[in-house]
Amino acid sequence: MTDPTCASGVELLADYLEGALPEDVRAEIETHVAGCPRCQAFIASYQATPQVVREATSVELPPELAESLRTFVRRQIKKKR
Repeated sequence: MTDPTCASGVELLADYLEGALPEDVRAEIETHVAGCPRCQAFIASYQATPQVVREATSVELPPELAESLRTFVRRQIKKKR
């Protein structure tokens, strides 16, 4: 890989973050990211996503809202049948 771009780096992001890339490819990506604020922000948001999801799903709905949501979903399912 020579001269990685933002687009080609995104394709390799999971492998990059898991440390599964060859050292030369990893070094090229790190060089690119060091000078690219967009890629730095993208990687930071990618890494923060699991925590955001955990926090969002750890909130318990009030019982009346949970029941309202169940009723709505049931109605939607019946409409599609």
